[in-house]
Amino acid sequence: MKHVTKVHYHSVSKNLDVFFDDHSEATFSTEFLRVHSPSAEVQGHSSGPMKLVLNKHTVGIKSITPVGHYALRLEFDDGHNSGLFSWQYLAKLQAEHTKLWDTYLERVKQHENNKDSVPIKFVP
Repeated sequence: MKHVTKVHYHSVSKNLDVFFDDHSEATFSTEFLRVHSPSAEVQGHSSGPMKLVLNKHTVGIKSITPVGHYALRLEFDDGHNSGLFSWQYLAKLQAEHTKLWDTYLERVKQHENNKDSVPIKFVP
């Protein structure tokens, strides 16, 4: 399992650089981290799809707290601070970044296309 060796938050660009012990690194936007938070609030409480978190383009990170030797707690400036970003979860985000982001953007697009539609049930 990969371990995180260092993180660096860029408050102007709102990007978090994550460095791993295999000498790889990843740069995550805070929007990406917020909408992919490992919290039950975002992931859902069952095996169903993740909740769609919207309008987080301007969210920033207020604080970063190490949790033991296995995770980080990110406190976002919108008040969200539940969910631990474990080394394993951060490595997953690194490996699947493009797929996860593309899927999220597609879900946002579908939401935008459907937000004004109202299902109508006709009863004979």
